Amino acid sequence: MNALVLGLARSGQAAALALARRGDRVVGVDRSDEVDAGRLEAAGVEVRLGSEEDSLLEGMDVLIKSPGVPAEAPLVVAARRRGVPVWSEVELGGRLLPNPILGVTGTNGKTTTSELLGAMLGAPVAGNVGRALTELDGEVAPDTWIVCELSSFQLEDIVDFRPAIGVLLNLEPDHLDRHGTFDAYRRAKLRIFENQRADDVAVVPRGFAEVGRAKRAEFSADDPLPGEPRMPGGHNRENAAAATAAARAAGVPEDQIADALRTFPGVAHRLEEIAEIRGVRYVNDSKATNAAAARRALAAYDSPLHVILGGLGKNESYAELASDLGAKAARAYLIGTAANELAAALEIPVERSGDLATAVRSAAAAAQPGDVVLLSPACASYDQFEDFEQRGNEFRRLVEELQ
Repeated sequence: MNALVLGLARSGQAAALALARRGDRVVGVDRSDEVDAGRLEAAGVEVRLGSEEDSLLEGMDVLIKSPGVPAEAPLVVAARRRGVPVWSEVELGGRLLPNPILGVTGTNGKTTTSELLGAMLGAPVAGNVGRALTELDGEVAPDTWIVCELSSFQLEDIVDFRPAIGVLLNLEPDHLDRHGTFDAYRRAKLRIFENQRADDVAVVPRGFAEVGRAKRAEFSADDPLPGEPRMPGGHNRENAAAATAAARAAGVPEDQIADALRTFPGVAHRLEEIAEIRGVRYVNDSKATNAAAARRALAAYDSPLHVILGGLGKNESYAELASDLGAKAARAYLIGTAANELAAALEIPVERSGDLATAVRSAAAAAQPGDVVLLSPACASYDQFEDFEQRGNEFRRLVEELQ
């Protein structure tokens, strides 16, 4: 097969290397000329940096598109015009791997639920966060379950990708800057069920209608569970209920599910308690990159909150977030490009801190024993950081400096 891999970040490099290992001809392309291409070139991948010419499609059987590459990218448009199939990296992974896949999507809770399922099943977790799915090619026994976290960006370019168990956690407006409308975003998410067969399982919130041909399994936050989750918050109990339903569908024994619920601590950057300093708790929720995720974080606490908000907005309303903050927060500390928009929406005292370091210092100075300083930005991080992980790690560093 002749494959053009467009976008050479984590998943693009994984796809290119997986194909090269199989002896396929692979051309890797990225518009940035700063990509470290050493591993790719050593594996026999032809790397083209800083160029996306249509001529690169000559003789290609498929274009593998990294999730960060939009559908409007010139090479993607040209590929579709020429009839060259466009696949996401997870589509390629699903074709290379014979393993049963348990796919998890939704607006919020994907990483937590995927990692919890990994603990329940004793299975590797791949996809949207952590390892790319194609990295597992040749590394796991063919009958081993793989838990795959799936974003809308990955699902919009599947063709035959089929999870034996598909989980939809929730749907809230998100990534409207990329998808344009909520309906388009919703359609991308629901593609998780598109190729399922009658003997597959679709795990959905109670009352959700659209599951395709698969058998239906429902969940809700008030489901009886074999053990209570260690993670705080009603939203995490809902995640635990979804994971329990999916694990049961995979045949996991109840005692194994219960043990995972009681012991799983949660994931980094999602309601991660960093420290308690002079009676004030500091919580890293950097993964809350939309308003719905931040609202779930607010609901997890009864203590007075000092909330750090802002970053790169996603063209969504902050009205419901403002209402929740009014009931829970003493003050908001605003950073990034969305600061003015947030300030206009909020009805509590705000400080336009500008950057994270100033926000942490100000919140620490104002917080009293028993309060919580919560980084739950409700925005993407790309205006000031490489990603939400870098933002969360910087928050951790700044808090450690307070001790």
